[in-house]
Amino acid sequence: MKISALLRTEQGTGASRRLRNAGVTPGIVYGGNEAPKNIKLDHNALYHALRREAFHSSILDMEIEGKTEKVLLRDYQMHAYRQQVLHIDFQRVRADQPIHVKVPLHFTNGDNSPAVKSAGALVHHAVTELDISCLPANLPEYINVDLSALEVGQTIHLSDLAFPKGVSPVSQDIAMTIVSVSAPADAEPAAKASDTEEKPKSE
Repeated sequence: MKISALLRTEQGTGASRRLRNAGVTPGIVYGGNEAPKNIKLDHNALYHALRREAFHSSILDMEIEGKTEKVLLRDYQMHAYRQQVLHIDFQRVRADQPIHVKVPLHFTNGDNSPAVKSAGALVHHAVTELDISCLPANLPEYINVDLSALEVGQTIHLSDLAFPKGVSPVSQDIAMTIVSVSAPADAEPAAKASDTEEKPKSE
């Protein structure tokens, strides 16, 4: 993905406020072997970019006054109640240095699993994103979690996930629960109702 920015010479709280009032978001690019750069970006374009999942977990091509840098989104601040991006941080990446980044999990084929089709079970997503390590060229937009074989009572752990080549989870807890399956919500109440049903009194 590509994003454009300009160098920012304005400094201070008052200057940042004026930028925001003009529809511009202040930010910074840091890391690598270069000094940090203060930048500014068009707010509307940035706001819509932040709504795209890939913007949060992809290597971005940032053009700053004719020069393109490879960066990752690292942080951003939103206004407490307005739809306004107050500030944004990007980190430079190098092709030969591993990066740590959170990527979303995509859960697929859940409706076709035996648990859902036959038992109407409830599928719980315990984790929706993972912190992974890889070289920038190997960064996936997401990790797929195939639910097609899920049975009632089954749990998918971190060790069960298939990671793309060159990608590994940062967590060493291979027993981390990713997905669990429980019986239908009405199964337990129905059983209780049956147990508490009043029995005929003996004469």
